[in-house]
Amino acid sequence: MGKSTTAKMFRDEGIPVWDADAVVHKMYAAGGVAVGPIQKLCPDAVIDGAVDRSVLKRWIAQDKTALSQIEAVVHPLLSADRTAFFAGLETDIAVLDFPLLFETGAEKNVDMVVVVSVPADVQEQRILARKTMNKAVLDTVLASQMPDAEKRAKADHVIETLSLEATRKAVQTLLAKIRKDHFDA
Repeated sequence: MGKSTTAKMFRDEGIPVWDADAVVHKMYAAGGVAVGPIQKLCPDAVIDGAVDRSVLKRWIAQDKTALSQIEAVVHPLLSADRTAFFAGLETDIAVLDFPLLFETGAEKNVDMVVVVSVPADVQEQRILARKTMNKAVLDTVLASQMPDAEKRAKADHVIETLSLEATRKAVQTLLAKIRKDHFDA
């Protein structure tokens, strides 16, 4: 969808961003808090003390219960990290780069939801261009997520990410609106 690129644009504007994917990478690294629990679920997924995401992806493609088992470990750890992020902030605006916001119920804990989106064919093209992704895993992941149209309907704002220039302008426009509506009163 372009959420990581859009999150970087918010960072470029001086906005702190909590990045769920970066936190998961840290948790899966050697010594990370998720390594032990993931090893109990899928022993083959831990190599040299770190979680090998490619093994997890194969497991997800083969076992329909794998993703929910992984999420049962990862989501509480992400929640704790997110809480720590907010506790350390000294700003009025922050962004959560969070792919499963609605699916985990975390939208209840934010003031505004911005959905980053592109048409389904563009999304699939971008994801399958990654060397670490295949159609079977993509289908499994998408099946576990809320459909994009539903996310858009629930959002306070939608940022289309078809071009970098339009996305950057949308980020800047949204930040100006937030500052005007909430801080210039």
